[in-house]
Amino acid sequence: MKHMDSSSRGEMMLNMPVSRVIPQLAIPTIISMLITSIYNMADTFFVSQLGTSASGAVGVIFSAMAIIQAVAFTIGMGSGTNVSQALGAGDEEKAQRYVSTAFFTAVAVGAVLAAAALLNIDWLVRFLGATETIAPYAKDYATYIFYAAPFMMGSLAMNNLLRFEGLSIYGMVGITTGGILNMVLDPLLIFGFGLGTSGAAIATAISQFVSFTILLIMTNTKDAAISIHPRNFRPTARMYGRIFYMGLPSLGRQGIASVSTILLNNAAGLYGDAAIAAMSIVSRFIMFINSTVIGFGQGFQPVCGYCYGAGRYSRVREAFTFCVKVSTIILLVLSAVSFLFARPIITVFRRDDPLVIEIGTFALRAQLLTLPLWGFITMSNMFTQSIGYGVRATIIATARQGIFLIPALLILPQVFGLRGIQIAAPISDVLTLFLAWGIVSGILRQLKAKPDKT
Repeated sequence: MKHMDSSSRGEMMLNMPVSRVIPQLAIPTIISMLITSIYNMADTFFVSQLGTSASGAVGVIFSAMAIIQAVAFTIGMGSGTNVSQALGAGDEEKAQRYVSTAFFTAVAVGAVLAAAALLNIDWLVRFLGATETIAPYAKDYATYIFYAAPFMMGSLAMNNLLRFEGLSIYGMVGITTGGILNMVLDPLLIFGFGLGTSGAAIATAISQFVSFTILLIMTNTKDAAISIHPRNFRPTARMYGRIFYMGLPSLGRQGIASVSTILLNNAAGLYGDAAIAAMSIVSRFIMFINSTVIGFGQGFQPVCGYCYGAGRYSRVREAFTFCVKVSTIILLVLSAVSFLFARPIITVFRRDDPLVIEIGTFALRAQLLTLPLWGFITMSNMFTQSIGYGVRATIIATARQGIFLIPALLILPQVFGLRGIQIAAPISDVLTLFLAWGIVSGILRQLKAKPDKT
């Protein structure tokens, strides 16, 4: 097996100052996250030029993509957490088995999801919240997205595994190459070849295949990476149990997010295609801002898991505190700037639809008011997941999008109408902060009481 020298990996994870090692691991991941968010917004932007219904279609199918990503992250992050802890404990053979098991499982599950979705495509787009006018665009967009599902899941699994090995730079190369290609292909296929919404989906499918290929080549050729090989695909029920337990927060976070998006689309649909389009644009932009913090947190996770596996509990606490401070400052700055330019931001996407601009501007400003709270919330989720507190991590992960947001989307529109839809997410943010604080403060006290292993 090609691998990073264990003493070099240990020196970096255990002894390099957290203010250096976490940014070093995080910067490539932040770039990957930003590029992914930018090409998601590019899809929304270019498709929005086709009309409000086409714009709404991207928002509707985004919930389906979120389900694919949720399953992929469950496998990738669940396996990755086990990989980082195994490497921290010096068990490289176990790490090899988890890497190959994650890859082959992700691709196989992606193929099954794709087949099931494509066989039920008409029912699926209506279930996801498509109106009569949005449904044809949504079907065109979804078809090619599902063709690419196995490659999308394989890419996400490999990206997460590389990140937990401390090799996020390789993941960045694969993900950003595909993302840039997507942005180039979008206008070419949508307008140049006249493929409309199908063109945007084909661009995404091609970019996912390219990312998949690049990541697979690098994983199996770079000296620092743990190779993927069929001989190491020896899964057991115990391994899958640990993968699922460690990955459950990711499934909860993104799986429940897709459920809340479906509810949001159905609730917004009562107010027309403009409401669905507006909330879709807001969701993509908020994701763009939050991607910087998620990327920073993903630089924290391998350090957290490795140090926890090595028994360096004081360093785990130090890294967590550092990441909360940095991420909160980042969100405060980005939220303040975006709040001032909320209307121009929405206008860029749907300049010719005043109703989309009006609905989107209020919703965006409302969400920006509470977005800085996600510094603590996101790091709490990644902290508890990386040290193996699966149940508590899952509670934090599902709180905003599930425990609080789903009831808010069911209740608030009944009382406040469209305003209820627009303020549901900010209210959920505040409640999630209190829940996360209650959970994490107790864990931090427990870690403080544990002596470090030498």
